[in-house]
Amino acid sequence: MSLLEIEDLRVTFRTADGPVNAVNGLSFEIDKGETLAIVGESGSGKSQAAFAIMGLLARNGGATGKVNFDGTDLLSLSPRQLNKVRAQDIAMIFQDPMTSLNPYIRVRDQMAEVLQLHKGMSKKKAVAESVRMLDAVRIPDAKMRVSMFPHEFSGGMRQRIMIAMALLCHPRLLIADEPTTALDVTVQAQIMDLLTDIRKEFGTAIILITHDLGIVADSCDKTLVLYGGQIMEQGATTDVFAAPSHPYTKGLLKAVPRLDRDDDELQTIAGEPPDMSCLPAGCPFSPRCVQALPQCATTRPALDLFGAGRMRACHVPFAEVI
Repeated sequence: MSLLEIEDLRVTFRTADGPVNAVNGLSFEIDKGETLAIVGESGSGKSQAAFAIMGLLARNGGATGKVNFDGTDLLSLSPRQLNKVRAQDIAMIFQDPMTSLNPYIRVRDQMAEVLQLHKGMSKKKAVAESVRMLDAVRIPDAKMRVSMFPHEFSGGMRQRIMIAMALLCHPRLLIADEPTTALDVTVQAQIMDLLTDIRKEFGTAIILITHDLGIVADSCDKTLVLYGGQIMEQGATTDVFAAPSHPYTKGLLKAVPRLDRDDDELQTIAGEPPDMSCLPAGCPFSPRCVQALPQCATTRPALDLFGAGRMRACHVPFAEVI
């Protein structure tokens, strides 16, 4: 049995202008110690899917479907039961470490609070464990720097602190939501190497949410491509990158700057992301797809299995995708 199994997950927000359908029938699974990348443009539903798993949706949001974690449906748990799961089994790294950390409280106290609240540790032991975890994420002079305030760290160091906080209770699943946002390329690589080392050392399964395909290739076992809250394609990362089966995936890959390509200008996908309150009847990508067929605008393509462990939702035959 997989560690996490998502089945027909749907997330809807109630607004004054009507319902906004952020996630529409998402299904996937992740095994113990595996890394899954969820990629797509901003607004594709990546983060809202993660918030639904964690039970952290905004007050006007609701989730349906099944989110089975080790055999337990998280959507059926009470807030108190879900908080226990979040404390011990699932952790999340949020996009902006500066706003995630309290600027008025020392790092030592923020980290120790997690262990005191969820593990019942004394303050002394909690601080000692916090220092050990900061060492694990390669913060220099952790014993001294644990007493500093968040603003005294660089952006990359703050992100390492967030990773350390997420690992304090040794979760079995770590959700990293855009963990490299606003970091320079060198620090991005360091953070991704750190996540890879964490998976190897602790056996933690990782869901990496990102719009940057460039950081996925070397660090993720599987990739799921999301658009309009729906899966366009999924499969082993090596297969998706080597032979993308969906026009949207192909467009994303072409938009990644490459040193081995001599283009005069950066490739883009024409058009705008869909209005999530008024999605097309058919494929959500059809208004922007240069290969769209007549049925693409009226009939939603099924997510069909093809090849070994690969799936795609597209009316255009695989062999004809350009």
